Amino acid sequence: MLLHPPSGGSFRFDPGALCLELLTTGGPGRLAAYEVLDGPAALLRWVADSRLPAGLRLTADPADVTAARALRDALWGVASTRAHGDDADPADVSLVNAAAAAAPLVARITVDGSREWVPGATARQMLSTVARDAVDLFTGPYADRVRECCSHDCQLLFVDTSRPGRRRWCAMERCGNRNKVRAHRARHLEGDET
Repeated sequence: MLLHPPSGGSFRFDPGALCLELLTTGGPGRLAAYEVLDGPAALLRWVADSRLPAGLRLTADPADVTAARALRDALWGVASTRAHGDDADPADVSLVNAAAAAAPLVARITVDGSREWVPGATARQMLSTVARDAVDLFTGPYADRVRECCSHDCQLLFVDTSRPGRRRWCAMERCGNRNKVRAHRARHLEGDET
């Protein structure tokens, strides 16, 4: 995903899971400053930019946006507690489970062997697919690899799929690089003081 922070610029970010991609659209509390789901068109833009396979044609209305925000906020709660080794709020888990229980998006194979989405897909089916992705993530082999960026001013969450399991930054080109610059400056300041 290409993210555009309010501070300017842009950077590539791969959270590693569809459900964590939804978190880049804003969130509860202080994360409301990053809100981008301001209507059905914005929700459909997020779908087009997400890791869902191309060709999905959804319908969405304001109630779907409200449902997407509620799911996203619950996912923030579940993912951030997982990243810090805590238990999730039962209300957040319940909301994710309720969304996952709805009918998901359906794909099918065409006669030429390609993949396509079954026509008539709805935003609620997409939200079910996102919630099911969360169930798979938080109960699967990478459940203990959900991380929060180690930068002091970044709260992006991601799945550490690196082989050694030592990923620390949302993106090396953003937070990782800024941390290296800070560490370099600190070393030079220490050297100047001695």
